[in-house]
Amino acid sequence: MITIVSKAEVRDENIEKYLDLVTELADKSRKEPGCISYSLYTDINCPNILTFIEEWEDRSAIEAHNSSEHFVRIVPQLR
Repeated sequence: MITIVSKAEVRDENIEKYLDLVTELADKSRKEPGCISYSLYTDINCPNILTFIEEWEDRSAIEAHNSSEHFVRIVPQLR
């Protein structure tokens, strides 16, 4: 199993759109083969700081995820 932990700090004016996008990304990612879990957390003290925790069976599952339609479409919009 491989665990990926990442954080994002989102500008206040972008948070609603960002949350819509990452919710779609998480929902679709959870359905992928090899995805054990994909969670998104909001910081209790600073709601524009988000933490992602992903668990994947192996590196090939991550590579497939990184090539998926939803990943390729959504991730560039998050930058």
